[in-house]
Amino acid sequence: MRHTSIKNTRINGEVQKELSRIISREIKDPRIHEMTSVTHVSVTSDLKECKAYISVLGDEQAKADTLAGLQSAAGYIRRELARSINLRNTPELTFYLDQSIEYAINMSKKIDDVVKSDEEGQA
Repeated sequence: MRHTSIKNTRINGEVQKELSRIISREIKDPRIHEMTSVTHVSVTSDLKECKAYISVLGDEQAKADTLAGLQSAAGYIRRELARSINLRNTPELTFYLDQSIEYAINMSKKIDDVVKSDEEGQA
């Protein structure tokens, strides 16, 4: 496993914060769902590439539309990122759909259902 330096961790955090701000406040694309959040950002150590993991609260169509809207606005987002963060290089952005929040909610519901049926079986 690769060791992440403190500098790279700070860069990831700053890029994540700025991406969240840019997506929620500056992009006016109707395809991008209003309940879109940036869950994780991974910038390479040479600052050439950035993987941004996003979570969309909505149906499958909203997720697909949001991902398409973000990919088409990647140039604009990169330019705004360059204006707000002073980095040696501004990374190329690639957006990925993060479904970990939905997975956690689904597993929590399943656990609650099992506990509930277990309690009903003992009563």
